[in-house]
Amino acid sequence: MIRKASFMVVGALLGATAMSVIYSAGVPAQAASNSTYKELAIFGDVFERVRAQYVTPPDEKKLVEAAINGMLASLDPHSSYMNAEEAADMQTETKGEFGGIGIEVTMEDEMVKVITPIDDTPGARAGILAGDLISEINGQPVRGMQLSDAVEKMRGPVNTPIKLTILRKGADKPIELSVTREIIPIRAVKSRVEGDVGYLRIIKFSEKTYDDLEAAIKKIKTDVPADKLKGYVLDLRLNPGGLLDQAIYVSDAFLQKGEIVSTRSRDPEDTRRFNATAGDLTDGKPLIVLVNGGSASASEIVAGALQDLKRATVVGTRSFGKGSVQTIIPMGDKGALRLTTALYYTPSGKSIQGTGIHPDVVVEQPLPPELQGKVRAEGESSLRGHIQGQSETEEGSGSFAYVPPETKDDVQLNYALDLLRGTKTDPSFPPDPAKAVVENMKKK
Repeated sequence: MIRKASFMVVGALLGATAMSVIYSAGVPAQAASNSTYKELAIFGDVFERVRAQYVTPPDEKKLVEAAINGMLASLDPHSSYMNAEEAADMQTETKGEFGGIGIEVTMEDEMVKVITPIDDTPGARAGILAGDLISEINGQPVRGMQLSDAVEKMRGPVNTPIKLTILRKGADKPIELSVTREIIPIRAVKSRVEGDVGYLRIIKFSEKTYDDLEAAIKKIKTDVPADKLKGYVLDLRLNPGGLLDQAIYVSDAFLQKGEIVSTRSRDPEDTRRFNATAGDLTDGKPLIVLVNGGSASASEIVAGALQDLKRATVVGTRSFGKGSVQTIIPMGDKGALRLTTALYYTPSGKSIQGTGIHPDVVVEQPLPPELQGKVRAEGESSLRGHIQGQSETEEGSGSFAYVPPETKDDVQLNYALDLLRGTKTDPSFPPDPAKAVVENMKKK
């Protein structure tokens, strides 16, 4: 089993941009031509004219950032410049923890509603309850704020206090609480037992994903005797991606051997291949992977590897189709350049860029009436300026990204459970590892 090491990061924030990849301070490049430097001189002249003569004094820093992002936007949707704040936010996402109080929230009636306090966090210990409405944060009314702004105000440096005003049903007056922030781990894997089946949902591929997955499988084994356990469902729906090394670890958790993924840049000598090692955490139990239009990048690596190597049957609808790799290059003042530098390929040598993962069993999830006609299926192929995939067709990639909140309404999950229990059958389940689809080419 592969253990801790740092490779790359891949991912996609659906319909927009991607997460990141290799951290590298210096990247060699060929010198630009004389004509290029002349164009850069023109840019300098334009900048000076704008700075000196625009009708109102412009923010020079924003001007430069906009120019940089304009250049990168001409490449593909996943290349961009991150200022110091954006780079720090990205590191928080990939690290899998942040300074906060530990509550899951949503917006209701222009106030922050607590969905649930996370066990053993400052919020839970302070007595915050599910259903509480937060009306003020540090004395500032929440009304008029976006949810993201309110969440940002509740996050902050560890060991710093935050004052909350809470409206609680049944309380005769607002409740004032002072809560001290702590390090809050972001849960990467949610799991449960569905009778005789282990259910594993990977929310994102952060630094904690493999450890969370290992712990979840161990608990399921404890809860259900081996002779009663029919198998596992690995739910990758709505998973936008994340760290490449974690995608490799997760794939390897279910594999005994075989190539998991390869990455290839414009220089053939830079091709990298990552292989599985012996040790299946599930002891070879049957496995079904769920995907939909919200499954992107790192989640597509896992689904593609387990599908090609015939370790799992993939059920659902076509995935997002982001098959590119971004390199993170630190820049001055703690900003960073996120640059697309390679494409990744499944064990069969297939790029899913612009095509996505095709399920072995297509199972459509009906949209509820309130969403019908209001959402559309989107994928990498619908993004303006995306890199054309080698196998991309007019059919494109992606599908509806919707998962019902209740298991009883989840057609895709229930289909997977029926396959594992034998109440439904399909030629693709169980898959035969002897028929694994692997690339027939010289390894580089």
